[in-house]
This record gives sequence, C-alpha cells and structure tokens, in this order.
Amino acid sequence: MLRRLVQLYVGLSLYGVSTAMFVRASLGADPWNVFHLGVGKVVSLDIGTVMILTGVVVLLFWIPLRQRPGLGTVSNVMVLGLVADATLSVLGTPDSLWLKVLLLAAAVLLNALATGMYIGAGFGAGPRDGLMTGIHARTGWPVRVIRTTIEVTVLIIGFLLGGSVGIGTLVYALAIGPLIQMCLPWFRISPAVAPVVEKDKALTP
Repeated sequence: MLRRLVQLYVGLSLYGVSTAMFVRASLGADPWNVFHLGVGKVVSLDIGTVMILTGVVVLLFWIPLRQRPGLGTVSNVMVLGLVADATLSVLGTPDSLWLKVLLLAAAVLLNALATGMYIGAGFGAGPRDGLMTGIHARTGWPVRVIRTTIEVTVLIIGFLLGGSVGIGTLVYALAIGPLIQMCLPWFRISPAVAPVVEKDKALTP
C-alpha cells in the first residue's frame, strides 16, 4: 500500500510538472491543456486553477454515468493543478527554439512516465478518463470513438478560446499512446501472492 501511495502521488506530481513544461515550451499543448489554457485566458485564471475547476465539473458528469471516484480520482483533481502552478512559478520560458523543442520532448516523455505511474498504482481513473469509460459503460460505444470525440471537442473549444495549439499538440497526439503503453508495465502493481506454506514433513507418508 505504501508503495502504491508513493507511486500515485509521485506520478500525479510529475504529470503536473509536465503540464508546466508544455506551457513554457510554447509549441502547443495536449488537447485538454489547450482547453485549460483557453479557458484561463478568458476568465483570467492560472492554468492550475482551471485544471482543478475543470476536474470538479467533469466529476459532476460522473453522477448520471454512475461512476464511483477513488482516491486517485480525487487526488488527480487537486494535485495536478497545484503542482502545475507551482512549477510555472519557478520554470522560465526558453529563449531559443532548440531549447523549446528539448523542453517539449521532455514534457511528452515525462507525461507518459507520470501517466504510467499513477494509473499503475491502481487507485482509480482520473476525472477525464473516467468520463470516457463511464460513457462507454452506459452506451457501449467504442472507447476510441469516445476518447477521440472528447479530445477533439475540447481541443476545438480551447483553440477558439485562445489556447496554445502547435507542433507540440501533434507530437503529443502521435507519441503519447505508444509511450504510455511502454511505461505502464514498468509501474503496474500486481496483487500480492500468498506465500506457499510447505507441508510438515512429519505428516508426509
């Protein structure tokens, strides 16, 4: 349990750091953060605050879908935004293009690593992933169709609101799936296996 908790919160914290790295790279963010950035511009709020508020709103959609949040779900709502804002307060924007490209690449890799960690801990899906699985459970629609529809929708809304769309958005879309698939086995925690008790040799015929 201790290992799972540490893995959960380290993973969520690293995800928040990767979000700040996307922002500072200024080369485009993943669809949900394009949405967060766009909303933040309109309502004049930090991206971390928007992430928290968005997570709360998405959780409200879980109610008609009969989804049950876990510790990982609630922690996801709070930790990502707080860490993202804290990281942005100390992380500057690179001056040169090549440094921005390196920061973007590092953000994508760190995001995949962080996702593998907090999912592998097994404390429940984040609000956005739970929305996807909840719709699938209630409608039977294919997960890939639901996920694509949600992400395209938030991407378009975020872009129209002034969110950062660029080469980073495309890189994330192409790379994040294979990278997460690679990282998940590293952090997936299997149920504990009960030790085999050796029979008393004296009772052996």
